[in-house]
Amino acid sequence: MSLHLSRRAALSVSLAGVGAASVPFRAWAQSAANDHTDLATAVDAYVRRCLEAFPDQPGLSVAVVRDGTDVLTRGYGTRRLGGPADVDARTLFAIASNTKNVTAAALAILVDEGRVKWDEPVRTYLPDFTLSDPFISERITVRDTLSHRVGFGLGAGDLLFWPNSDRTRAEIMAAVRHVPIEHGFRAGYHYCNLMFVVAGEIVAAASGMPWETFVQTRIIDRVGMGDTVPFTSQADPARSALPHGRIGPPLRYQGEMTLLEDSIAGIWNWDAAGAAGSFASNAVDWAKWMKVRLAMGALPDGSRLFSEATAREMFRPNVIVGSSEGPTAALPGRAITSTYAMGWSVQDYRGERYITHGGGSPGGISATVLIPGRNAGFSIFSNAEESFLLRALRSGIADIVMDKAGFDWIGDSRRLLAEGTGRSLAAAREIDAKQAAGVAPSLPLAAYAGTWRDPWYGDIVISERNGGLWLDFTRSNALKGPLEPYDGETMRTRFPDKREEDAFIIFVLENGRPVRATLKGVSPDIDFSYDYQNLRLTRL
Repeated sequence: MSLHLSRRAALSVSLAGVGAASVPFRAWAQSAANDHTDLATAVDAYVRRCLEAFPDQPGLSVAVVRDGTDVLTRGYGTRRLGGPADVDARTLFAIASNTKNVTAAALAILVDEGRVKWDEPVRTYLPDFTLSDPFISERITVRDTLSHRVGFGLGAGDLLFWPNSDRTRAEIMAAVRHVPIEHGFRAGYHYCNLMFVVAGEIVAAASGMPWETFVQTRIIDRVGMGDTVPFTSQADPARSALPHGRIGPPLRYQGEMTLLEDSIAGIWNWDAAGAAGSFASNAVDWAKWMKVRLAMGALPDGSRLFSEATAREMFRPNVIVGSSEGPTAALPGRAITSTYAMGWSVQDYRGERYITHGGGSPGGISATVLIPGRNAGFSIFSNAEESFLLRALRSGIADIVMDKAGFDWIGDSRRLLAEGTGRSLAAAREIDAKQAAGVAPSLPLAAYAGTWRDPWYGDIVISERNGGLWLDFTRSNALKGPLEPYDGETMRTRFPDKREEDAFIIFVLENGRPVRATLKGVSPDIDFSYDYQNLRLTRL
């Protein structure tokens, strides 16, 4: 999903070392405790200010860790819009793509055990693995699957499992070979959930157990994350923050805040694509995970989840995401260089190393931030799709942890929200106006009916219904609805499920008959996981 927030390290002990050398341990420990209390107070006050500025947000949870200690694990607001203030530190949230760094850690464990090598070809572990490009098929490595650099377009193949589909993991893997590759191999960064599904299958092949069993027994249980589950489908609705979003009118992400589903499992079931983003966790458990990552794999009992060498490797950049001239007064957080490593984004932020990942599911977004130079980290889990609130929280909390001050992230995020809303509403008016002025299709509607097939997605059926057309994405239960004329040979969907994004379908005629079609999203704000643009339909 676009809210992955990637569209959105040596363990530093310098602070502890200086403190221990300059004052007796007991006095230093008391000072550290006071510092942690002050930090918790400052973060808590800032979170409450953010919620006042974004009053439609139902609930969220925040965890802050520093020096191996929980500074803050707290819930705010409600699990359900209009409900009681019942989010606490153990309320479960769908954390989506924050799962990716757990998948990377699973492979790191197998690297330590000698069962996987980062730079070994994928075919070493999955002999039948094939992509649409034979050159890449032979050369893609384990590292590549975790680095968003294979050459797929943004979100390529996501319709195999987004929104919820009925495909099995084996069916997704069988479809991978047909998903188009748009860019050069290792030539640039393009966010790709599909390759993390492949990474999860490497875990299964090398370990002899499914990805979900491996992460449960070898990571979740060992770290002591007792509430966390590898699949949101396993999350108890009574203990979960329920998903919320804006479903229009006029467009998705506009209009009133709405409860989207009575459970996170109902709206977000990625069991088949779990390695890309299916975890449900809470502030207490994720604080444990952040402490392990900051400790470079060391567990509280002195044992190791993974070695320091593999920990460093997971933080080592593999592809450049972007670059700039650096911070300005208006953009104090702008990175000189942002990169992607393995399951983590790595960049500079206000002159320090900043390791992060985001996650976006229908009705929720999340973020994890590690600041190794401060031996600190924090997470934000949300049960609504308010990305500008998350921006204000992520940057503002980072500034508090890093002792930076002076920039109004709340005001700036509200400004960007207002500007973006204005552009979106203008775009919606333009879309409707073009349809009102559009010309009729050149053929009777019945001529467009039939079964249309894409090599990787499968069949999309267009049928006659009530004097019009009905479009059915046969493997995606929510993507079914009327198909109406828009302009000439372009038609548009009107999915009854307003949580989903509509699409244009553009027909190509030969000898007076529709024979091929392409698609694209209607809304300019469409989440990239609706990768309609990658479909190439041929009429059967």
